[in-house]
Amino acid sequence: MAEIDTGTADLLARLEGGVLTLTLNRPEARNAMSGEMNAALAEQLAWAELAGEVKCVVLTGAGNGFCAGGDVKGMASRGDGTVGDQTIDAAIHRQRVNQRATSGKLFKMPKPTLAALPGPAAGAGLSLALACDMRIMSRTAFMTTAFARVGFSGDYGGTYFLTQLVGSAKARELYYLSERVRAEDALRLGLTNWVCEPEELQAKAAEIAARLAAGPTVAYRYMKENLNRAMAGEVDDCLDLEATHHVHCGQTADHREAAQAFVEKREPVFTGR
Repeated sequence: MAEIDTGTADLLARLEGGVLTLTLNRPEARNAMSGEMNAALAEQLAWAELAGEVKCVVLTGAGNGFCAGGDVKGMASRGDGTVGDQTIDAAIHRQRVNQRATSGKLFKMPKPTLAALPGPAAGAGLSLALACDMRIMSRTAFMTTAFARVGFSGDYGGTYFLTQLVGSAKARELYYLSERVRAEDALRLGLTNWVCEPEELQAKAAEIAARLAAGPTVAYRYMKENLNRAMAGEVDDCLDLEATHHVHCGQTADHREAAQAFVEKREPVFTGR
C-alpha cells in the first residue's frame, strides 16, 4: 500500500492492489469542496487516467459524509457564490475547467470509477458521485440535489448524469424540490448499485474495487466508451463502435487467456494486454 502526497490535507490518496482510493477529507464541513481539494482531485484523476498501475478509482468521503458540495458558509462570508474577485467571464471559464477535470474526468477516463457513500451526497457532491460508473451507499446515507435551497441552478454535470439515470421528469422533480433520497429509494431508482450497513461499506467497496482492478483493462476501456456513447449516440453509431471495439478486444492476450480459462474451467488471470 502506498500513501500519496496530494499537497493538501483536504484530499487523501492511497494506491493498493491497482485501486486508487481518493478520500475527500474535510469531515468538519461534511467534506464540502475547497479550492485545494478540487485542485488536488483534478491532479490525481489526471495522473490516474494515464498511470498503468491504476486499474480502478474509488472516490469516498471521510467521517460520516460523502460530500456536501460547495462550501456555502464560505460563499456567505464572501457575499458571492461564484465570482469573488474575478470577472464573470474568468469565473465561468475556471468553473468549466474545474468541472471537466473532476466530474468530467471520472465519467470519461477509460477505467472503472466507483463512489462509496458513507453519508450524505449533496449538490456538487452528488454530481461527483453520479459521475462515477457505479455507486455503493451506506444504509444511513442519502442523496439530494440541494441547489434550489441555496439559489443555484446546479453544476458539475449533475443535470446530465441524473437525467440519464432516472429520466427527465424525475430529474426535474429532484432538482426543483431538492428532497432527500434515502438509500433504499436510491437503489429503487437506479441511483446506486448497492446498499449496505454502515460498518460494511468500506469492505464492500474494497471487494468491488478489487474485482474491477483484476478485470480485463483493455475490454473495460472500450466497454466504458461504448456505454458512454450509447447514452446520447445514434443506434448505428453505437453498433459500429461496438463492432470495432469487439474485434479489437478479440486480439488481446486477455481474451485468449479468458477463452483458455473457460475451456479449463478456471478463473482467468488478466494482464491488461
